[in-house]
Amino acid sequence: MLTSAVFPETVTEAPFYGGRLRLRQPESGYRAAIDPVLLAARQAPRPGSVWLDLGCGVGAASLCLLARCPEVSVIGVEIDPLLADLARQNAALNGFSDRFRIIESDVAALRSVDLPALAGIFTNPPFHAPAATPSPDGRRTRATHGDVLTDWCAIAARLLPHRGSFSLITRADALAAVLAAFAAARPAFGGITLLPLWPRAGQAAKRLLVTARLGSRAPFVLGAGLVLHAAGNAYTAECDAILRGGASLENR
Repeated sequence: MLTSAVFPETVTEAPFYGGRLRLRQPESGYRAAIDPVLLAARQAPRPGSVWLDLGCGVGAASLCLLARCPEVSVIGVEIDPLLADLARQNAALNGFSDRFRIIESDVAALRSVDLPALAGIFTNPPFHAPAATPSPDGRRTRATHGDVLTDWCAIAARLLPHRGSFSLITRADALAAVLAAFAAARPAFGGITLLPLWPRAGQAAKRLLVTARLGSRAPFVLGAGLVLHAAGNAYTAECDAILRGGASLENR
């Protein structure tokens, strides 16, 4: 466990992504688990492309994408100073400082930031439905004030090229809000692909991977989905190949 004079909160460092990465993150509060790995696996970057991670936290999703795609660069945006600092540490710890740039900023301020041409944007948004109990983690609660999805989709629409990709992982009960945010952006997002994440075969999905393209009029696609767990708490072979082996979810 690590602490510093600047950030006295206890920080842990442990293997991540099947040991392909080392990840530093706060011991308490929200901690990266499988969601950022699955989000990164869903992206389909071309060599040389630049991607934006909104609300990147300690950089877990970005690091997974960088580990899987060695010719891709990512810009992470994080408002929390501790998390932004840990994202920089994680980039250096894993040898990605040259391909992972951290902007310590509110996402809304990106309107005035000079960014390179982006191929896509992805996010694990700190989103709560109106009836949800607020997170006890102050960082996540602070980030949920206001209509985060609508604001972030509007900003993404200004930053992406025509048919640029916007992906997120969300709770299944937040899907209506996600679709409304896509529709409210100008131009609107379309060509939506939905990938359910089932805890076990025969159980309702609790998480969804949702991808849309700016200005697309392609029809809605419901993907094959992914079953996460087999018997007991073991991951299915397909899920384990993603979480530990670096496999992708690009073509599901």
